[in-house]
This record gives sequence, C-alpha cells and structure tokens, in this order.
Amino acid sequence: MKLHVGCAMWSHAAWQGRHMPHPLPQRERLRAYSSFCSAVEGNTTFYATPTLDTVRSWAEQTDPDFRFILKLPRTVTHDRRLANVEEPVRAFLNVIEPLGTRAHALWVQLPPSFAPADLGALAAFLHRMPRTYRYAVEVRHRAFFETRQWEQNLSRLLNGVGAEWVNFDSTTMFASPPTTDAEREAWMKKPRLPRRAHALTANPVVRYIGRDDEALTVEGWQPWLDVVAGWLREGRSPTVFIHTPDNVDAPILARRFHDQVRALVPELASLPEPIPAGPATLF
Repeated sequence: MKLHVGCAMWSHAAWQGRHMPHPLPQRERLRAYSSFCSAVEGNTTFYATPTLDTVRSWAEQTDPDFRFILKLPRTVTHDRRLANVEEPVRAFLNVIEPLGTRAHALWVQLPPSFAPADLGALAAFLHRMPRTYRYAVEVRHRAFFETRQWEQNLSRLLNGVGAEWVNFDSTTMFASPPTTDAEREAWMKKPRLPRRAHALTANPVVRYIGRDDEALTVEGWQPWLDVVAGWLREGRSPTVFIHTPDNVDAPILARRFHDQVRALVPELASLPEPIPAGPATLF
C-alpha cells in the first residue's frame, strides 16, 4: 500500500534554510527534497529536454521507489499537438531511460484549445507510444468536464490504452478572491475547472492547488482525504501533488496531507524523517 506525495518542483529558493539545508549545491537539492517527499512533478521537461548527464544525476539522488511524473515537451503537446512527433518523443525517451521505474508516468498535458474534436490525435498518439511507460493525460478544455458524452469518450479512450486522467483541482484557489501577489498571478494563469475525483487505473494522479493561507489549503483538501483513502483500500497506489501559489511551505503541506490520509488508513507506512534544515543542537 503506497501513497506518494510531492510538489511542483524540487528546488525553490524559499526552501533553503527553511525546510532544507543551506547552502546546498544544485546537484544535491533533489536528494534533500526526496527526503521530504516521495514524488515530484517534472515540469522542467516541458520547456527543454534535459541532458543525459542531468537525468543520470536525478537517478543518483533518488531511491528506486521515488516517482517522477514527467511532462512531455511542449514541442510534442502544444506546438505539434501530438502529430509528427516521432523524433522529439524518441529523443525524450532516450534521455529519461536512466530513471528506470522512477519515471512513474509520462504526463501528457494538453492545451486548453485541445478539444473533443482532437481526440483522434490523442488516440493515435497514445497507441503509438511504447507500453513500457504509464501515461497520465491532463485536459483543460471545459467540454470534457461539462458534457457527459465527451467525458465518457475521453474516459473510454484512456481506458483502452491503460492511461490515467490527471485530476486537477483548483477549486480552493478560486473559492474566494486572491489576497497575495502569488495568488493574483495564479488566478491569471491557472485553469478554472470543476473538481474531478475519479481513477481509471491503479495509479491515479491528483494535482491540488491550494492557497497561500495554510488553513484554507488544508480545509480545501478535506474531500480528497476520503477519496485517496478509498483508492488505497481498493489496492490503488495514488500520487498526490500539493501546490500553493507561492509554494513556500508545499513540502510540509505534502507531508501533512500524507499524515492525514494515514490517520484514515493506519496500515499506510509513514514517510521517513527528512534531512534537517540545519545542524542538530543540544537544546
């Protein structure tokens, strides 16, 4: 029984000295992060395919059970919209090979303009991809959430290839007006979609967006506790990412979410103690 939790990144200036040691060399930051959280969103791969040496360092800094949910390059999902992408996909798959099973799923995040009419392109793309990887698809067109037919069509497509539908939840962030600069920026950039809490596979993925107010973030994730606990009891192994607009305390919040699920499912193992931010003291 495994619940993996994580954040949108593994390196954040605000974490150094607050949650993690400081100073910390660039090539040690993932190791420190992985002592806090057991998964991470691979958002950087959307903007540029990393070098093989970089990916090898990711593998060296993490245990085999650590989970990367790696976003496919923008060239594949947004620029070419899944068509004629054999070359960039092959290059991406070759580079991430050193991660082995740490590459828990390849994340196909599609643009808001990717509509029901484009499902044929998604089907063709997923059928061409190697079955050696799991796939998690994130759609942002409102028709998939508001029209029963298109929700069913997408679910049927994903079920047919064993792919997951990423549960993206921004309802807490949009529940009341923003109060910080980071929240105001998030309001401009994040999609407003209805909460969806379903699993298609044994490995559901949740991306929860809270607030810079910790109490509001914790209050907003309460519906997910029973959902995730239910998945665990069904034998599923979910991955849950906790975001806040400023992400200052996201690693602590991710661990807190794990603890609250464990209170409902006591047989779930606790997370290991993280690397301390500073040297141990006698008092």
